[in-house]
Amino acid sequence: MTTPTTKIEAVNSMLSTIGEAPVNSLGSGLVDAETAETILNEVSRSIQAQGWNFNTEPDYTIIADSDGNVVLPSNVLRADLADSQTKFRSSKNEYIQRGNKIYDKRQHTFNIGKDLKLDIVVLLDFTDLPEVARRYITVKSARLFQERVVGSDTLSAMNRNDEQEALFALRELEGDNGDYNIFDDYGTASVLDRSIGTKVIRNGSSF
Repeated sequence: MTTPTTKIEAVNSMLSTIGEAPVNSLGSGLVDAETAETILNEVSRSIQAQGWNFNTEPDYTIIADSDGNVVLPSNVLRADLADSQTKFRSSKNEYIQRGNKIYDKRQHTFNIGKDLKLDIVVLLDFTDLPEVARRYITVKSARLFQERVVGSDTLSAMNRNDEQEALFALRELEGDNGDYNIFDDYGTASVLDRSIGTKVIRNGSSF
């Protein structure tokens, strides 16, 4: 029975791009296999850091510690004040991530002194990712691995085609699972709603 891609299958797929035999386990000691796993982890972290529906936690409350610091869990890649906390984020969001803590830009301190509700992006283990994300990460990792180890332009072009298809599949999943709607965006709604910002001119008409 076909099952979702495992991490060792991803590494072996990468090894196959340079004609290397598969390994039976991670940490085999084979230099190319170790390099492949390192690149796989690097790409997985980079892709997940973009923030997808499957690894985003909205309205996640972080409790301030005894020093008033809001310390983020170790697997948090990005954190920002939750959308539910402010309507116009660009002018009112004074809290930003610095290292593994939240920093107050207005007060110039890490001592927040209160719990915060954040939108966070977390780093998931490879096997916790949906299959389309595993596929995209594997294919992109394979291309980078081949380019760094062998450097064949022909193989790179072939891998880029597979990578593009895998990215399309990932974006389709994101659209399906995210249930995004342009009307949920304030900027779009303000353009479509002609009553917003209506001005009255002298002759009584409006624009």
